[in-house]
Parts: sequence; C-alpha cells; structure tokens
Amino acid sequence: MLSAFRTLPSHEIEVDHYSDASKVVTCRVVGGTEPARYSGSMIKTHRPPQAAIRGIGIASPQFSVSQSNSVEFARTMLCVDQPVAVGEVFSGETEAGGSGEYQDRSPATRNGVGNGRGLEALYRMSSVKRRGSVLLESDALYSDESPLDQSFYPKAESPDQRGPSTGERNRRFAQESLPLAKSAAVEAIAEAKVNPSKITHLIVVTCTGFYSPGLDVQLIDQLGLSRETQRVQVGFMGCHAAINAMRVARGLIAADPDSIVLLVCVELCTLHYQYGWETDRVVSNAIFADGAAAMVISGSEIESDCHLPKIAATGSKLIADSEDAMSWNIGDHGFEMTLSAEVPGIIEAQLSPFLTQWLARQNLTIREIAGWAVHPGGPRILRSVQTALQLTDDDLAASRSVLASHGNMSSPTMVFIVNQFASENTARPWLMLGFGPGLEVEVALIR
Repeated sequence: MLSAFRTLPSHEIEVDHYSDASKVVTCRVVGGTEPARYSGSMIKTHRPPQAAIRGIGIASPQFSVSQSNSVEFARTMLCVDQPVAVGEVFSGETEAGGSGEYQDRSPATRNGVGNGRGLEALYRMSSVKRRGSVLLESDALYSDESPLDQSFYPKAESPDQRGPSTGERNRRFAQESLPLAKSAAVEAIAEAKVNPSKITHLIVVTCTGFYSPGLDVQLIDQLGLSRETQRVQVGFMGCHAAINAMRVARGLIAADPDSIVLLVCVELCTLHYQYGWETDRVVSNAIFADGAAAMVISGSEIESDCHLPKIAATGSKLIADSEDAMSWNIGDHGFEMTLSAEVPGIIEAQLSPFLTQWLARQNLTIREIAGWAVHPGGPRILRSVQTALQLTDDDLAASRSVLASHGNMSSPTMVFIVNQFASENTARPWLMLGFGPGLEVEVALIR
C-alpha cells in the first residue's frame, strides 16, 4: 500500500485506498460525497524511506566463565550443605538434546535432590557453555573447579542471605555499562562508515540498571555525537526490547528520511544474581549473562544501498490471560525474574496462528523465512518455538550457538544473532522473534 499526495489539478482529494498492484487510487474530492478513481499516472505517490541497517556492533565483557565454573560458584552462594531440595527443574530432554523445562517452582513439590546434585544437572542442561560478566576480574581458565575471581558477591553464610542491595547493584551498573555500550557503538559506527556528528537520534535499551543523567548522555559525550542528538530510552521491556527500539528507529526515519539513528542495547544481567534455592532464581542464575549490541539505522532510497538489510515491518502480540507467565520486578536485592512452567505451552499454542497471519500480511509464509533470529530465552523456549513453527535444527542453529557461547544477554542477544547472519551472508528475509513479560510476542522482519 502507498499513500498519495493530495494534489490534483483544481481538486483536493482525500485518499481512501491505493493499490500498488493495479496502480489505482480510490479517493473523494474534499467537500464531495461520491468516491472517484484515478489511475496511478494521474496522481503522485510517495513510498516511505526504508530503514536500512548500515552497521552492527557487538561487545562482551573482558572476562568470561565456563558453565562448570559457574556451578561451583553457585554452590558457594547457595549454602549447599543445608538440607534443602533443589528439585528437578528440567524434564523431557537429555543432556545431548540441550533442552529442558521447569516442572514446578513451588518448594512443596520439589523432589528431594539435595546437596547440589540437581543444581549441577540444571547447569549442565542449560545449553550454555560460556558467558561473560563485568563482575569477573579474570578468566577462569585452568580447571572446572577454579574459583571465580570476583569480589562483588559475598559467600552466603546462611540460607537467608540475599547479597548486595538493589542500590549497590544499580551503582555498579552505572560504573560498568558505559565501556561495554561504547565498544558496541564504536564498532557499529565504524561499519556504517558514518561520521558520529551526523547521527541525529540515539536510542538506548536496557532493563538491568538506571540512572540520570544516564548512559545516553555519556554516549553523546564519549562518541562525539552532536549536542543536538535527540534521545529515546526503551526501558524495562526485557529480552525483546531490541525489536521495540528498531520499531522506534523505523518510525523516526519514516517521519524524517534524513535521520541517522544509533541504537544501543546494554544489559548487565549478572548484577542481579539471586541467592536462595527458589527455582526461578536458580534457573535465571544458570543462563543470564552480560553483553551489548548496537546498530546504525538510516533511510535508504539509493540504488547502492540495495544490498543492505532493511527493517521491513515489526509486529506485536499480547497474549490474553498470561500476565502471570513471566515477570521482571525490582526487589530489595536486585531485579527478580519469574517464569511460569506454562510459558512453553503458551508459545506452542499461540505462536503459529499469530505469526502465520502476520507474515501473510507481509506476503510471506513461515517456510519463506531464511534466517530465524529467535531469542534464546532458554533451551526449552527454543524447543517450543521449533515445535510450534515446525522448524528444523538448522533453522535455530544460530540462536543455539549464541546461547552456548554467550548465554542469555537479554536485549542484545537477538542483535548478536542478526550480526552472525550478516557476517555469514545468510540469505534473507530474516525474522527476529522474542518474548517478554505480558506475555508479549515481538517480531521484526528484515529483508
């Protein structure tokens, strides 16, 4: 569909409908009552500029840890010598399958696996091999039992201990977020071959820390952006928030084709490590990680830009009666994630009908998507998407690869996957697909 300028000789018209296929516009003369039809040759049409991704940058913390080292750290933080049951939080999958599911987060239904044995199985089946944290002071490289070199989290001396306060964690975010965000932004700007002073808009995405004047102001200073750069923050939306930010960028470019938008996602999830045996907390501790990603997005109307990936469309689906399925709340000792055992079932039941209809509006089918950038919220989430959409293992190989190498970094994660597509010249179209509290489904089509 195209919009039409309201200019005809001696008449002013209002457009009701324009068919790109037939080049016919249905409209009515202002002040009149009868619809009129004009051929495309009789009326000027205007196609909104496409939002082209000109550069992508990613950044990981300097130091990382293997999952084997992570489970050793978890044991010291959770008082495993206490007679507390961990519970079987994965089911229906083998270790080789790389998937699992939460059975029940209620302490009353735990199956009595104590002394950390269930914890080790959970970490082993998380599909994460290595992940980064800004809190690490060196790499744990020498053996699976090497202690983590960090000083932020004190060892738990009792089951009631909950670690640093939210204020302490947020202050650490203010210290650590800029270097990671800046690194990703510098890489994206360099790839885009854009003068930083020409960037018109800055979108910052995070759900793991806040302060003001904040990261956006610091990035303007550190990157040499114009003092007139217009700022937007996409906050507390979770793992799919990169898509929300891309939607904002696309809208800015549609309003002003000369806009050049820098989008920066940064999440320091390991600042919200949770003490205690509650299953939600243990699962979150097993998969979340730190990272940053950036994109430079601008209008594209020239032939030489035909090779660039374009944000063709975005979409959302708020699933009814699912508010309790997933949440992200500010607690007294960090931000707290809850994830219901019902989430995979909701995805399997609701995703295919929505996505099939949404893609049909883009004149596409599920089979025509060449690159699937599915947010790896966990191995069971990926398996549910695969089942719902009848995807192959190859379709989700990039998502599983990023999960294994980096963990779940929340909002930057899908950009890491798209960056892999771009680096490997994966055929398009690509589809970004993520989930968040609501329960919300977010999608972005990249052609």
